[in-house]
Amino acid sequence: MSTPYRMDRNNATRRSMLALGTAAAATPWLGAAPAQARPATRSPERLDELGMTELRGRMGEGRLDAERLTRYYLERIDRVDPLLHAVIEVNPDALREARRLDAGQRPRGPLHGMPVLLKDLVETADRMHTTAGSLALEGLRPARDATVAAKLRTAGAVILGKTNLSEWAGGMSLTHRAGWSARGGQTRNPYKLDRSPNESSSGTAVAVAANLCVAGIGTETNGSIIDPASANCVVGMKPTVGLIGRGGVIPGVPSQDSVGPIARTVRDAAILLGVLVGIDDRDPATEASRGHFHRDYTRFLDADGLRGARIGIPRTVYFGYSDHADEIAERAIATLRAAGATVVDPADIPTAERLEDLPSSKIVQAYEIKRALNAYLAGAPGDHPRGLAELIAFNRAHADRELRYVRQDGLEAVHRLDFTESEYREALATNHRLSRAEGIDAVLRRFRLDALVMPTTGPPAKIDLVRGDSYGGGASTPAALAGYPAISVPAGFAFGLPVGLTFMGTAWSEPTLLRLAYAYERADRVRRAPTYRPADVGF
Repeated sequence: MSTPYRMDRNNATRRSMLALGTAAAATPWLGAAPAQARPATRSPERLDELGMTELRGRMGEGRLDAERLTRYYLERIDRVDPLLHAVIEVNPDALREARRLDAGQRPRGPLHGMPVLLKDLVETADRMHTTAGSLALEGLRPARDATVAAKLRTAGAVILGKTNLSEWAGGMSLTHRAGWSARGGQTRNPYKLDRSPNESSSGTAVAVAANLCVAGIGTETNGSIIDPASANCVVGMKPTVGLIGRGGVIPGVPSQDSVGPIARTVRDAAILLGVLVGIDDRDPATEASRGHFHRDYTRFLDADGLRGARIGIPRTVYFGYSDHADEIAERAIATLRAAGATVVDPADIPTAERLEDLPSSKIVQAYEIKRALNAYLAGAPGDHPRGLAELIAFNRAHADRELRYVRQDGLEAVHRLDFTESEYREALATNHRLSRAEGIDAVLRRFRLDALVMPTTGPPAKIDLVRGDSYGGGASTPAALAGYPAISVPAGFAFGLPVGLTFMGTAWSEPTLLRLAYAYERADRVRRAPTYRPADVGF
């Protein structure tokens, strides 16, 4: 069945109303960056760009503790974030949590003292809000941590705050505006401040890139982790659906939603992943992960991990939309070969063109969003809209802020559309068949590949709140519809703007993808800190 509404190709599937997730930030409108907000020079402590292993080493030597590290990042947020609008809210108890960790006698967890930022759809049972970037949810304070937040605390992390993203993860409007929310304003790219941070986990990716935390948590329905990772020169991993529990995370499309790590290095992403995996009694999808998850993914990291690997290059759809992305990817492919990989080129996904504008995908998204979001709003504590109809009415009543730049035609379409369960199940089966058995798995099997590699997306475009985002292309859709894993790693720069490389595989192939991505990262060493170039400088 075809959908009864029209969506142009630039907004189909990945960036439509049908990509709900959520978030928020700390300054209210786009505006000009405050004149006094300037990134400081590197601290005498030289903590910028350090990873978890180095920081834990300093703690072990007595040169650093959780309180000093937390204070360091809080001060950076205070100095730098007025330029970026990446952090919507700082945890008022962060320093208290850090002091408690320093004073504790129990064995230290793998994230002991590591300050982490969460996308604002992740519930925390503390004095912070969980709002999805919406004024309608201001004041929402759940009684229980989300599963991922609880796992982070158990592992010793300091929950530093919440990050901004596209309101309702771009679900308000059929025209996407990455990184904008009514509560948080417009998140800016730290490599050039007039450029898009890309997709809904933008606040987390920007904060990690700008050294406002050690690492962060994002979510992805289609592109919302790997695209901002690409645009902000960081590592982003979208795990297999079901590998990480989503209990207490504001839902979007449950058959596609993943929670995943965003970090400056593959090693840090692997450390976070090992903390987050496991069975979640609030997320039935995690039952499928039994026997597939690992508590320590760092054991799969190997600097020589590309030697003997078979890598496929799917050119149809995933190349050709950006000359800059293509050039960077070609250099990366040469690096893969030089590091010992066998590159099969081309190795096209047979269904690639069909997946990009698939009617069944829109049915699945509309059906799942409507039910998941209505259920969430009905059950969340506090005084707020109890469903989509009330949310739409709230936005109309507060149109001067909520609808200042966006229409809510996305939410209205989801509310209006009503597919039957049989239509939905048929559509979901079509999505899975075309993206799995006839898609990713077909090409992996045909060429006996370990993974597929393609540019994540093009260099970030200019922010345009009036007309919305321009989108050329990207790699995320096959893994999104399949519920399979993908990881984006920094691959290069076009006129100072970052571009990432995506490694994609079959279900539960995170160990293989991490091994390959780590070896590529070590071979190319692309990551560099942002420059915060103003809008009027250069390209």
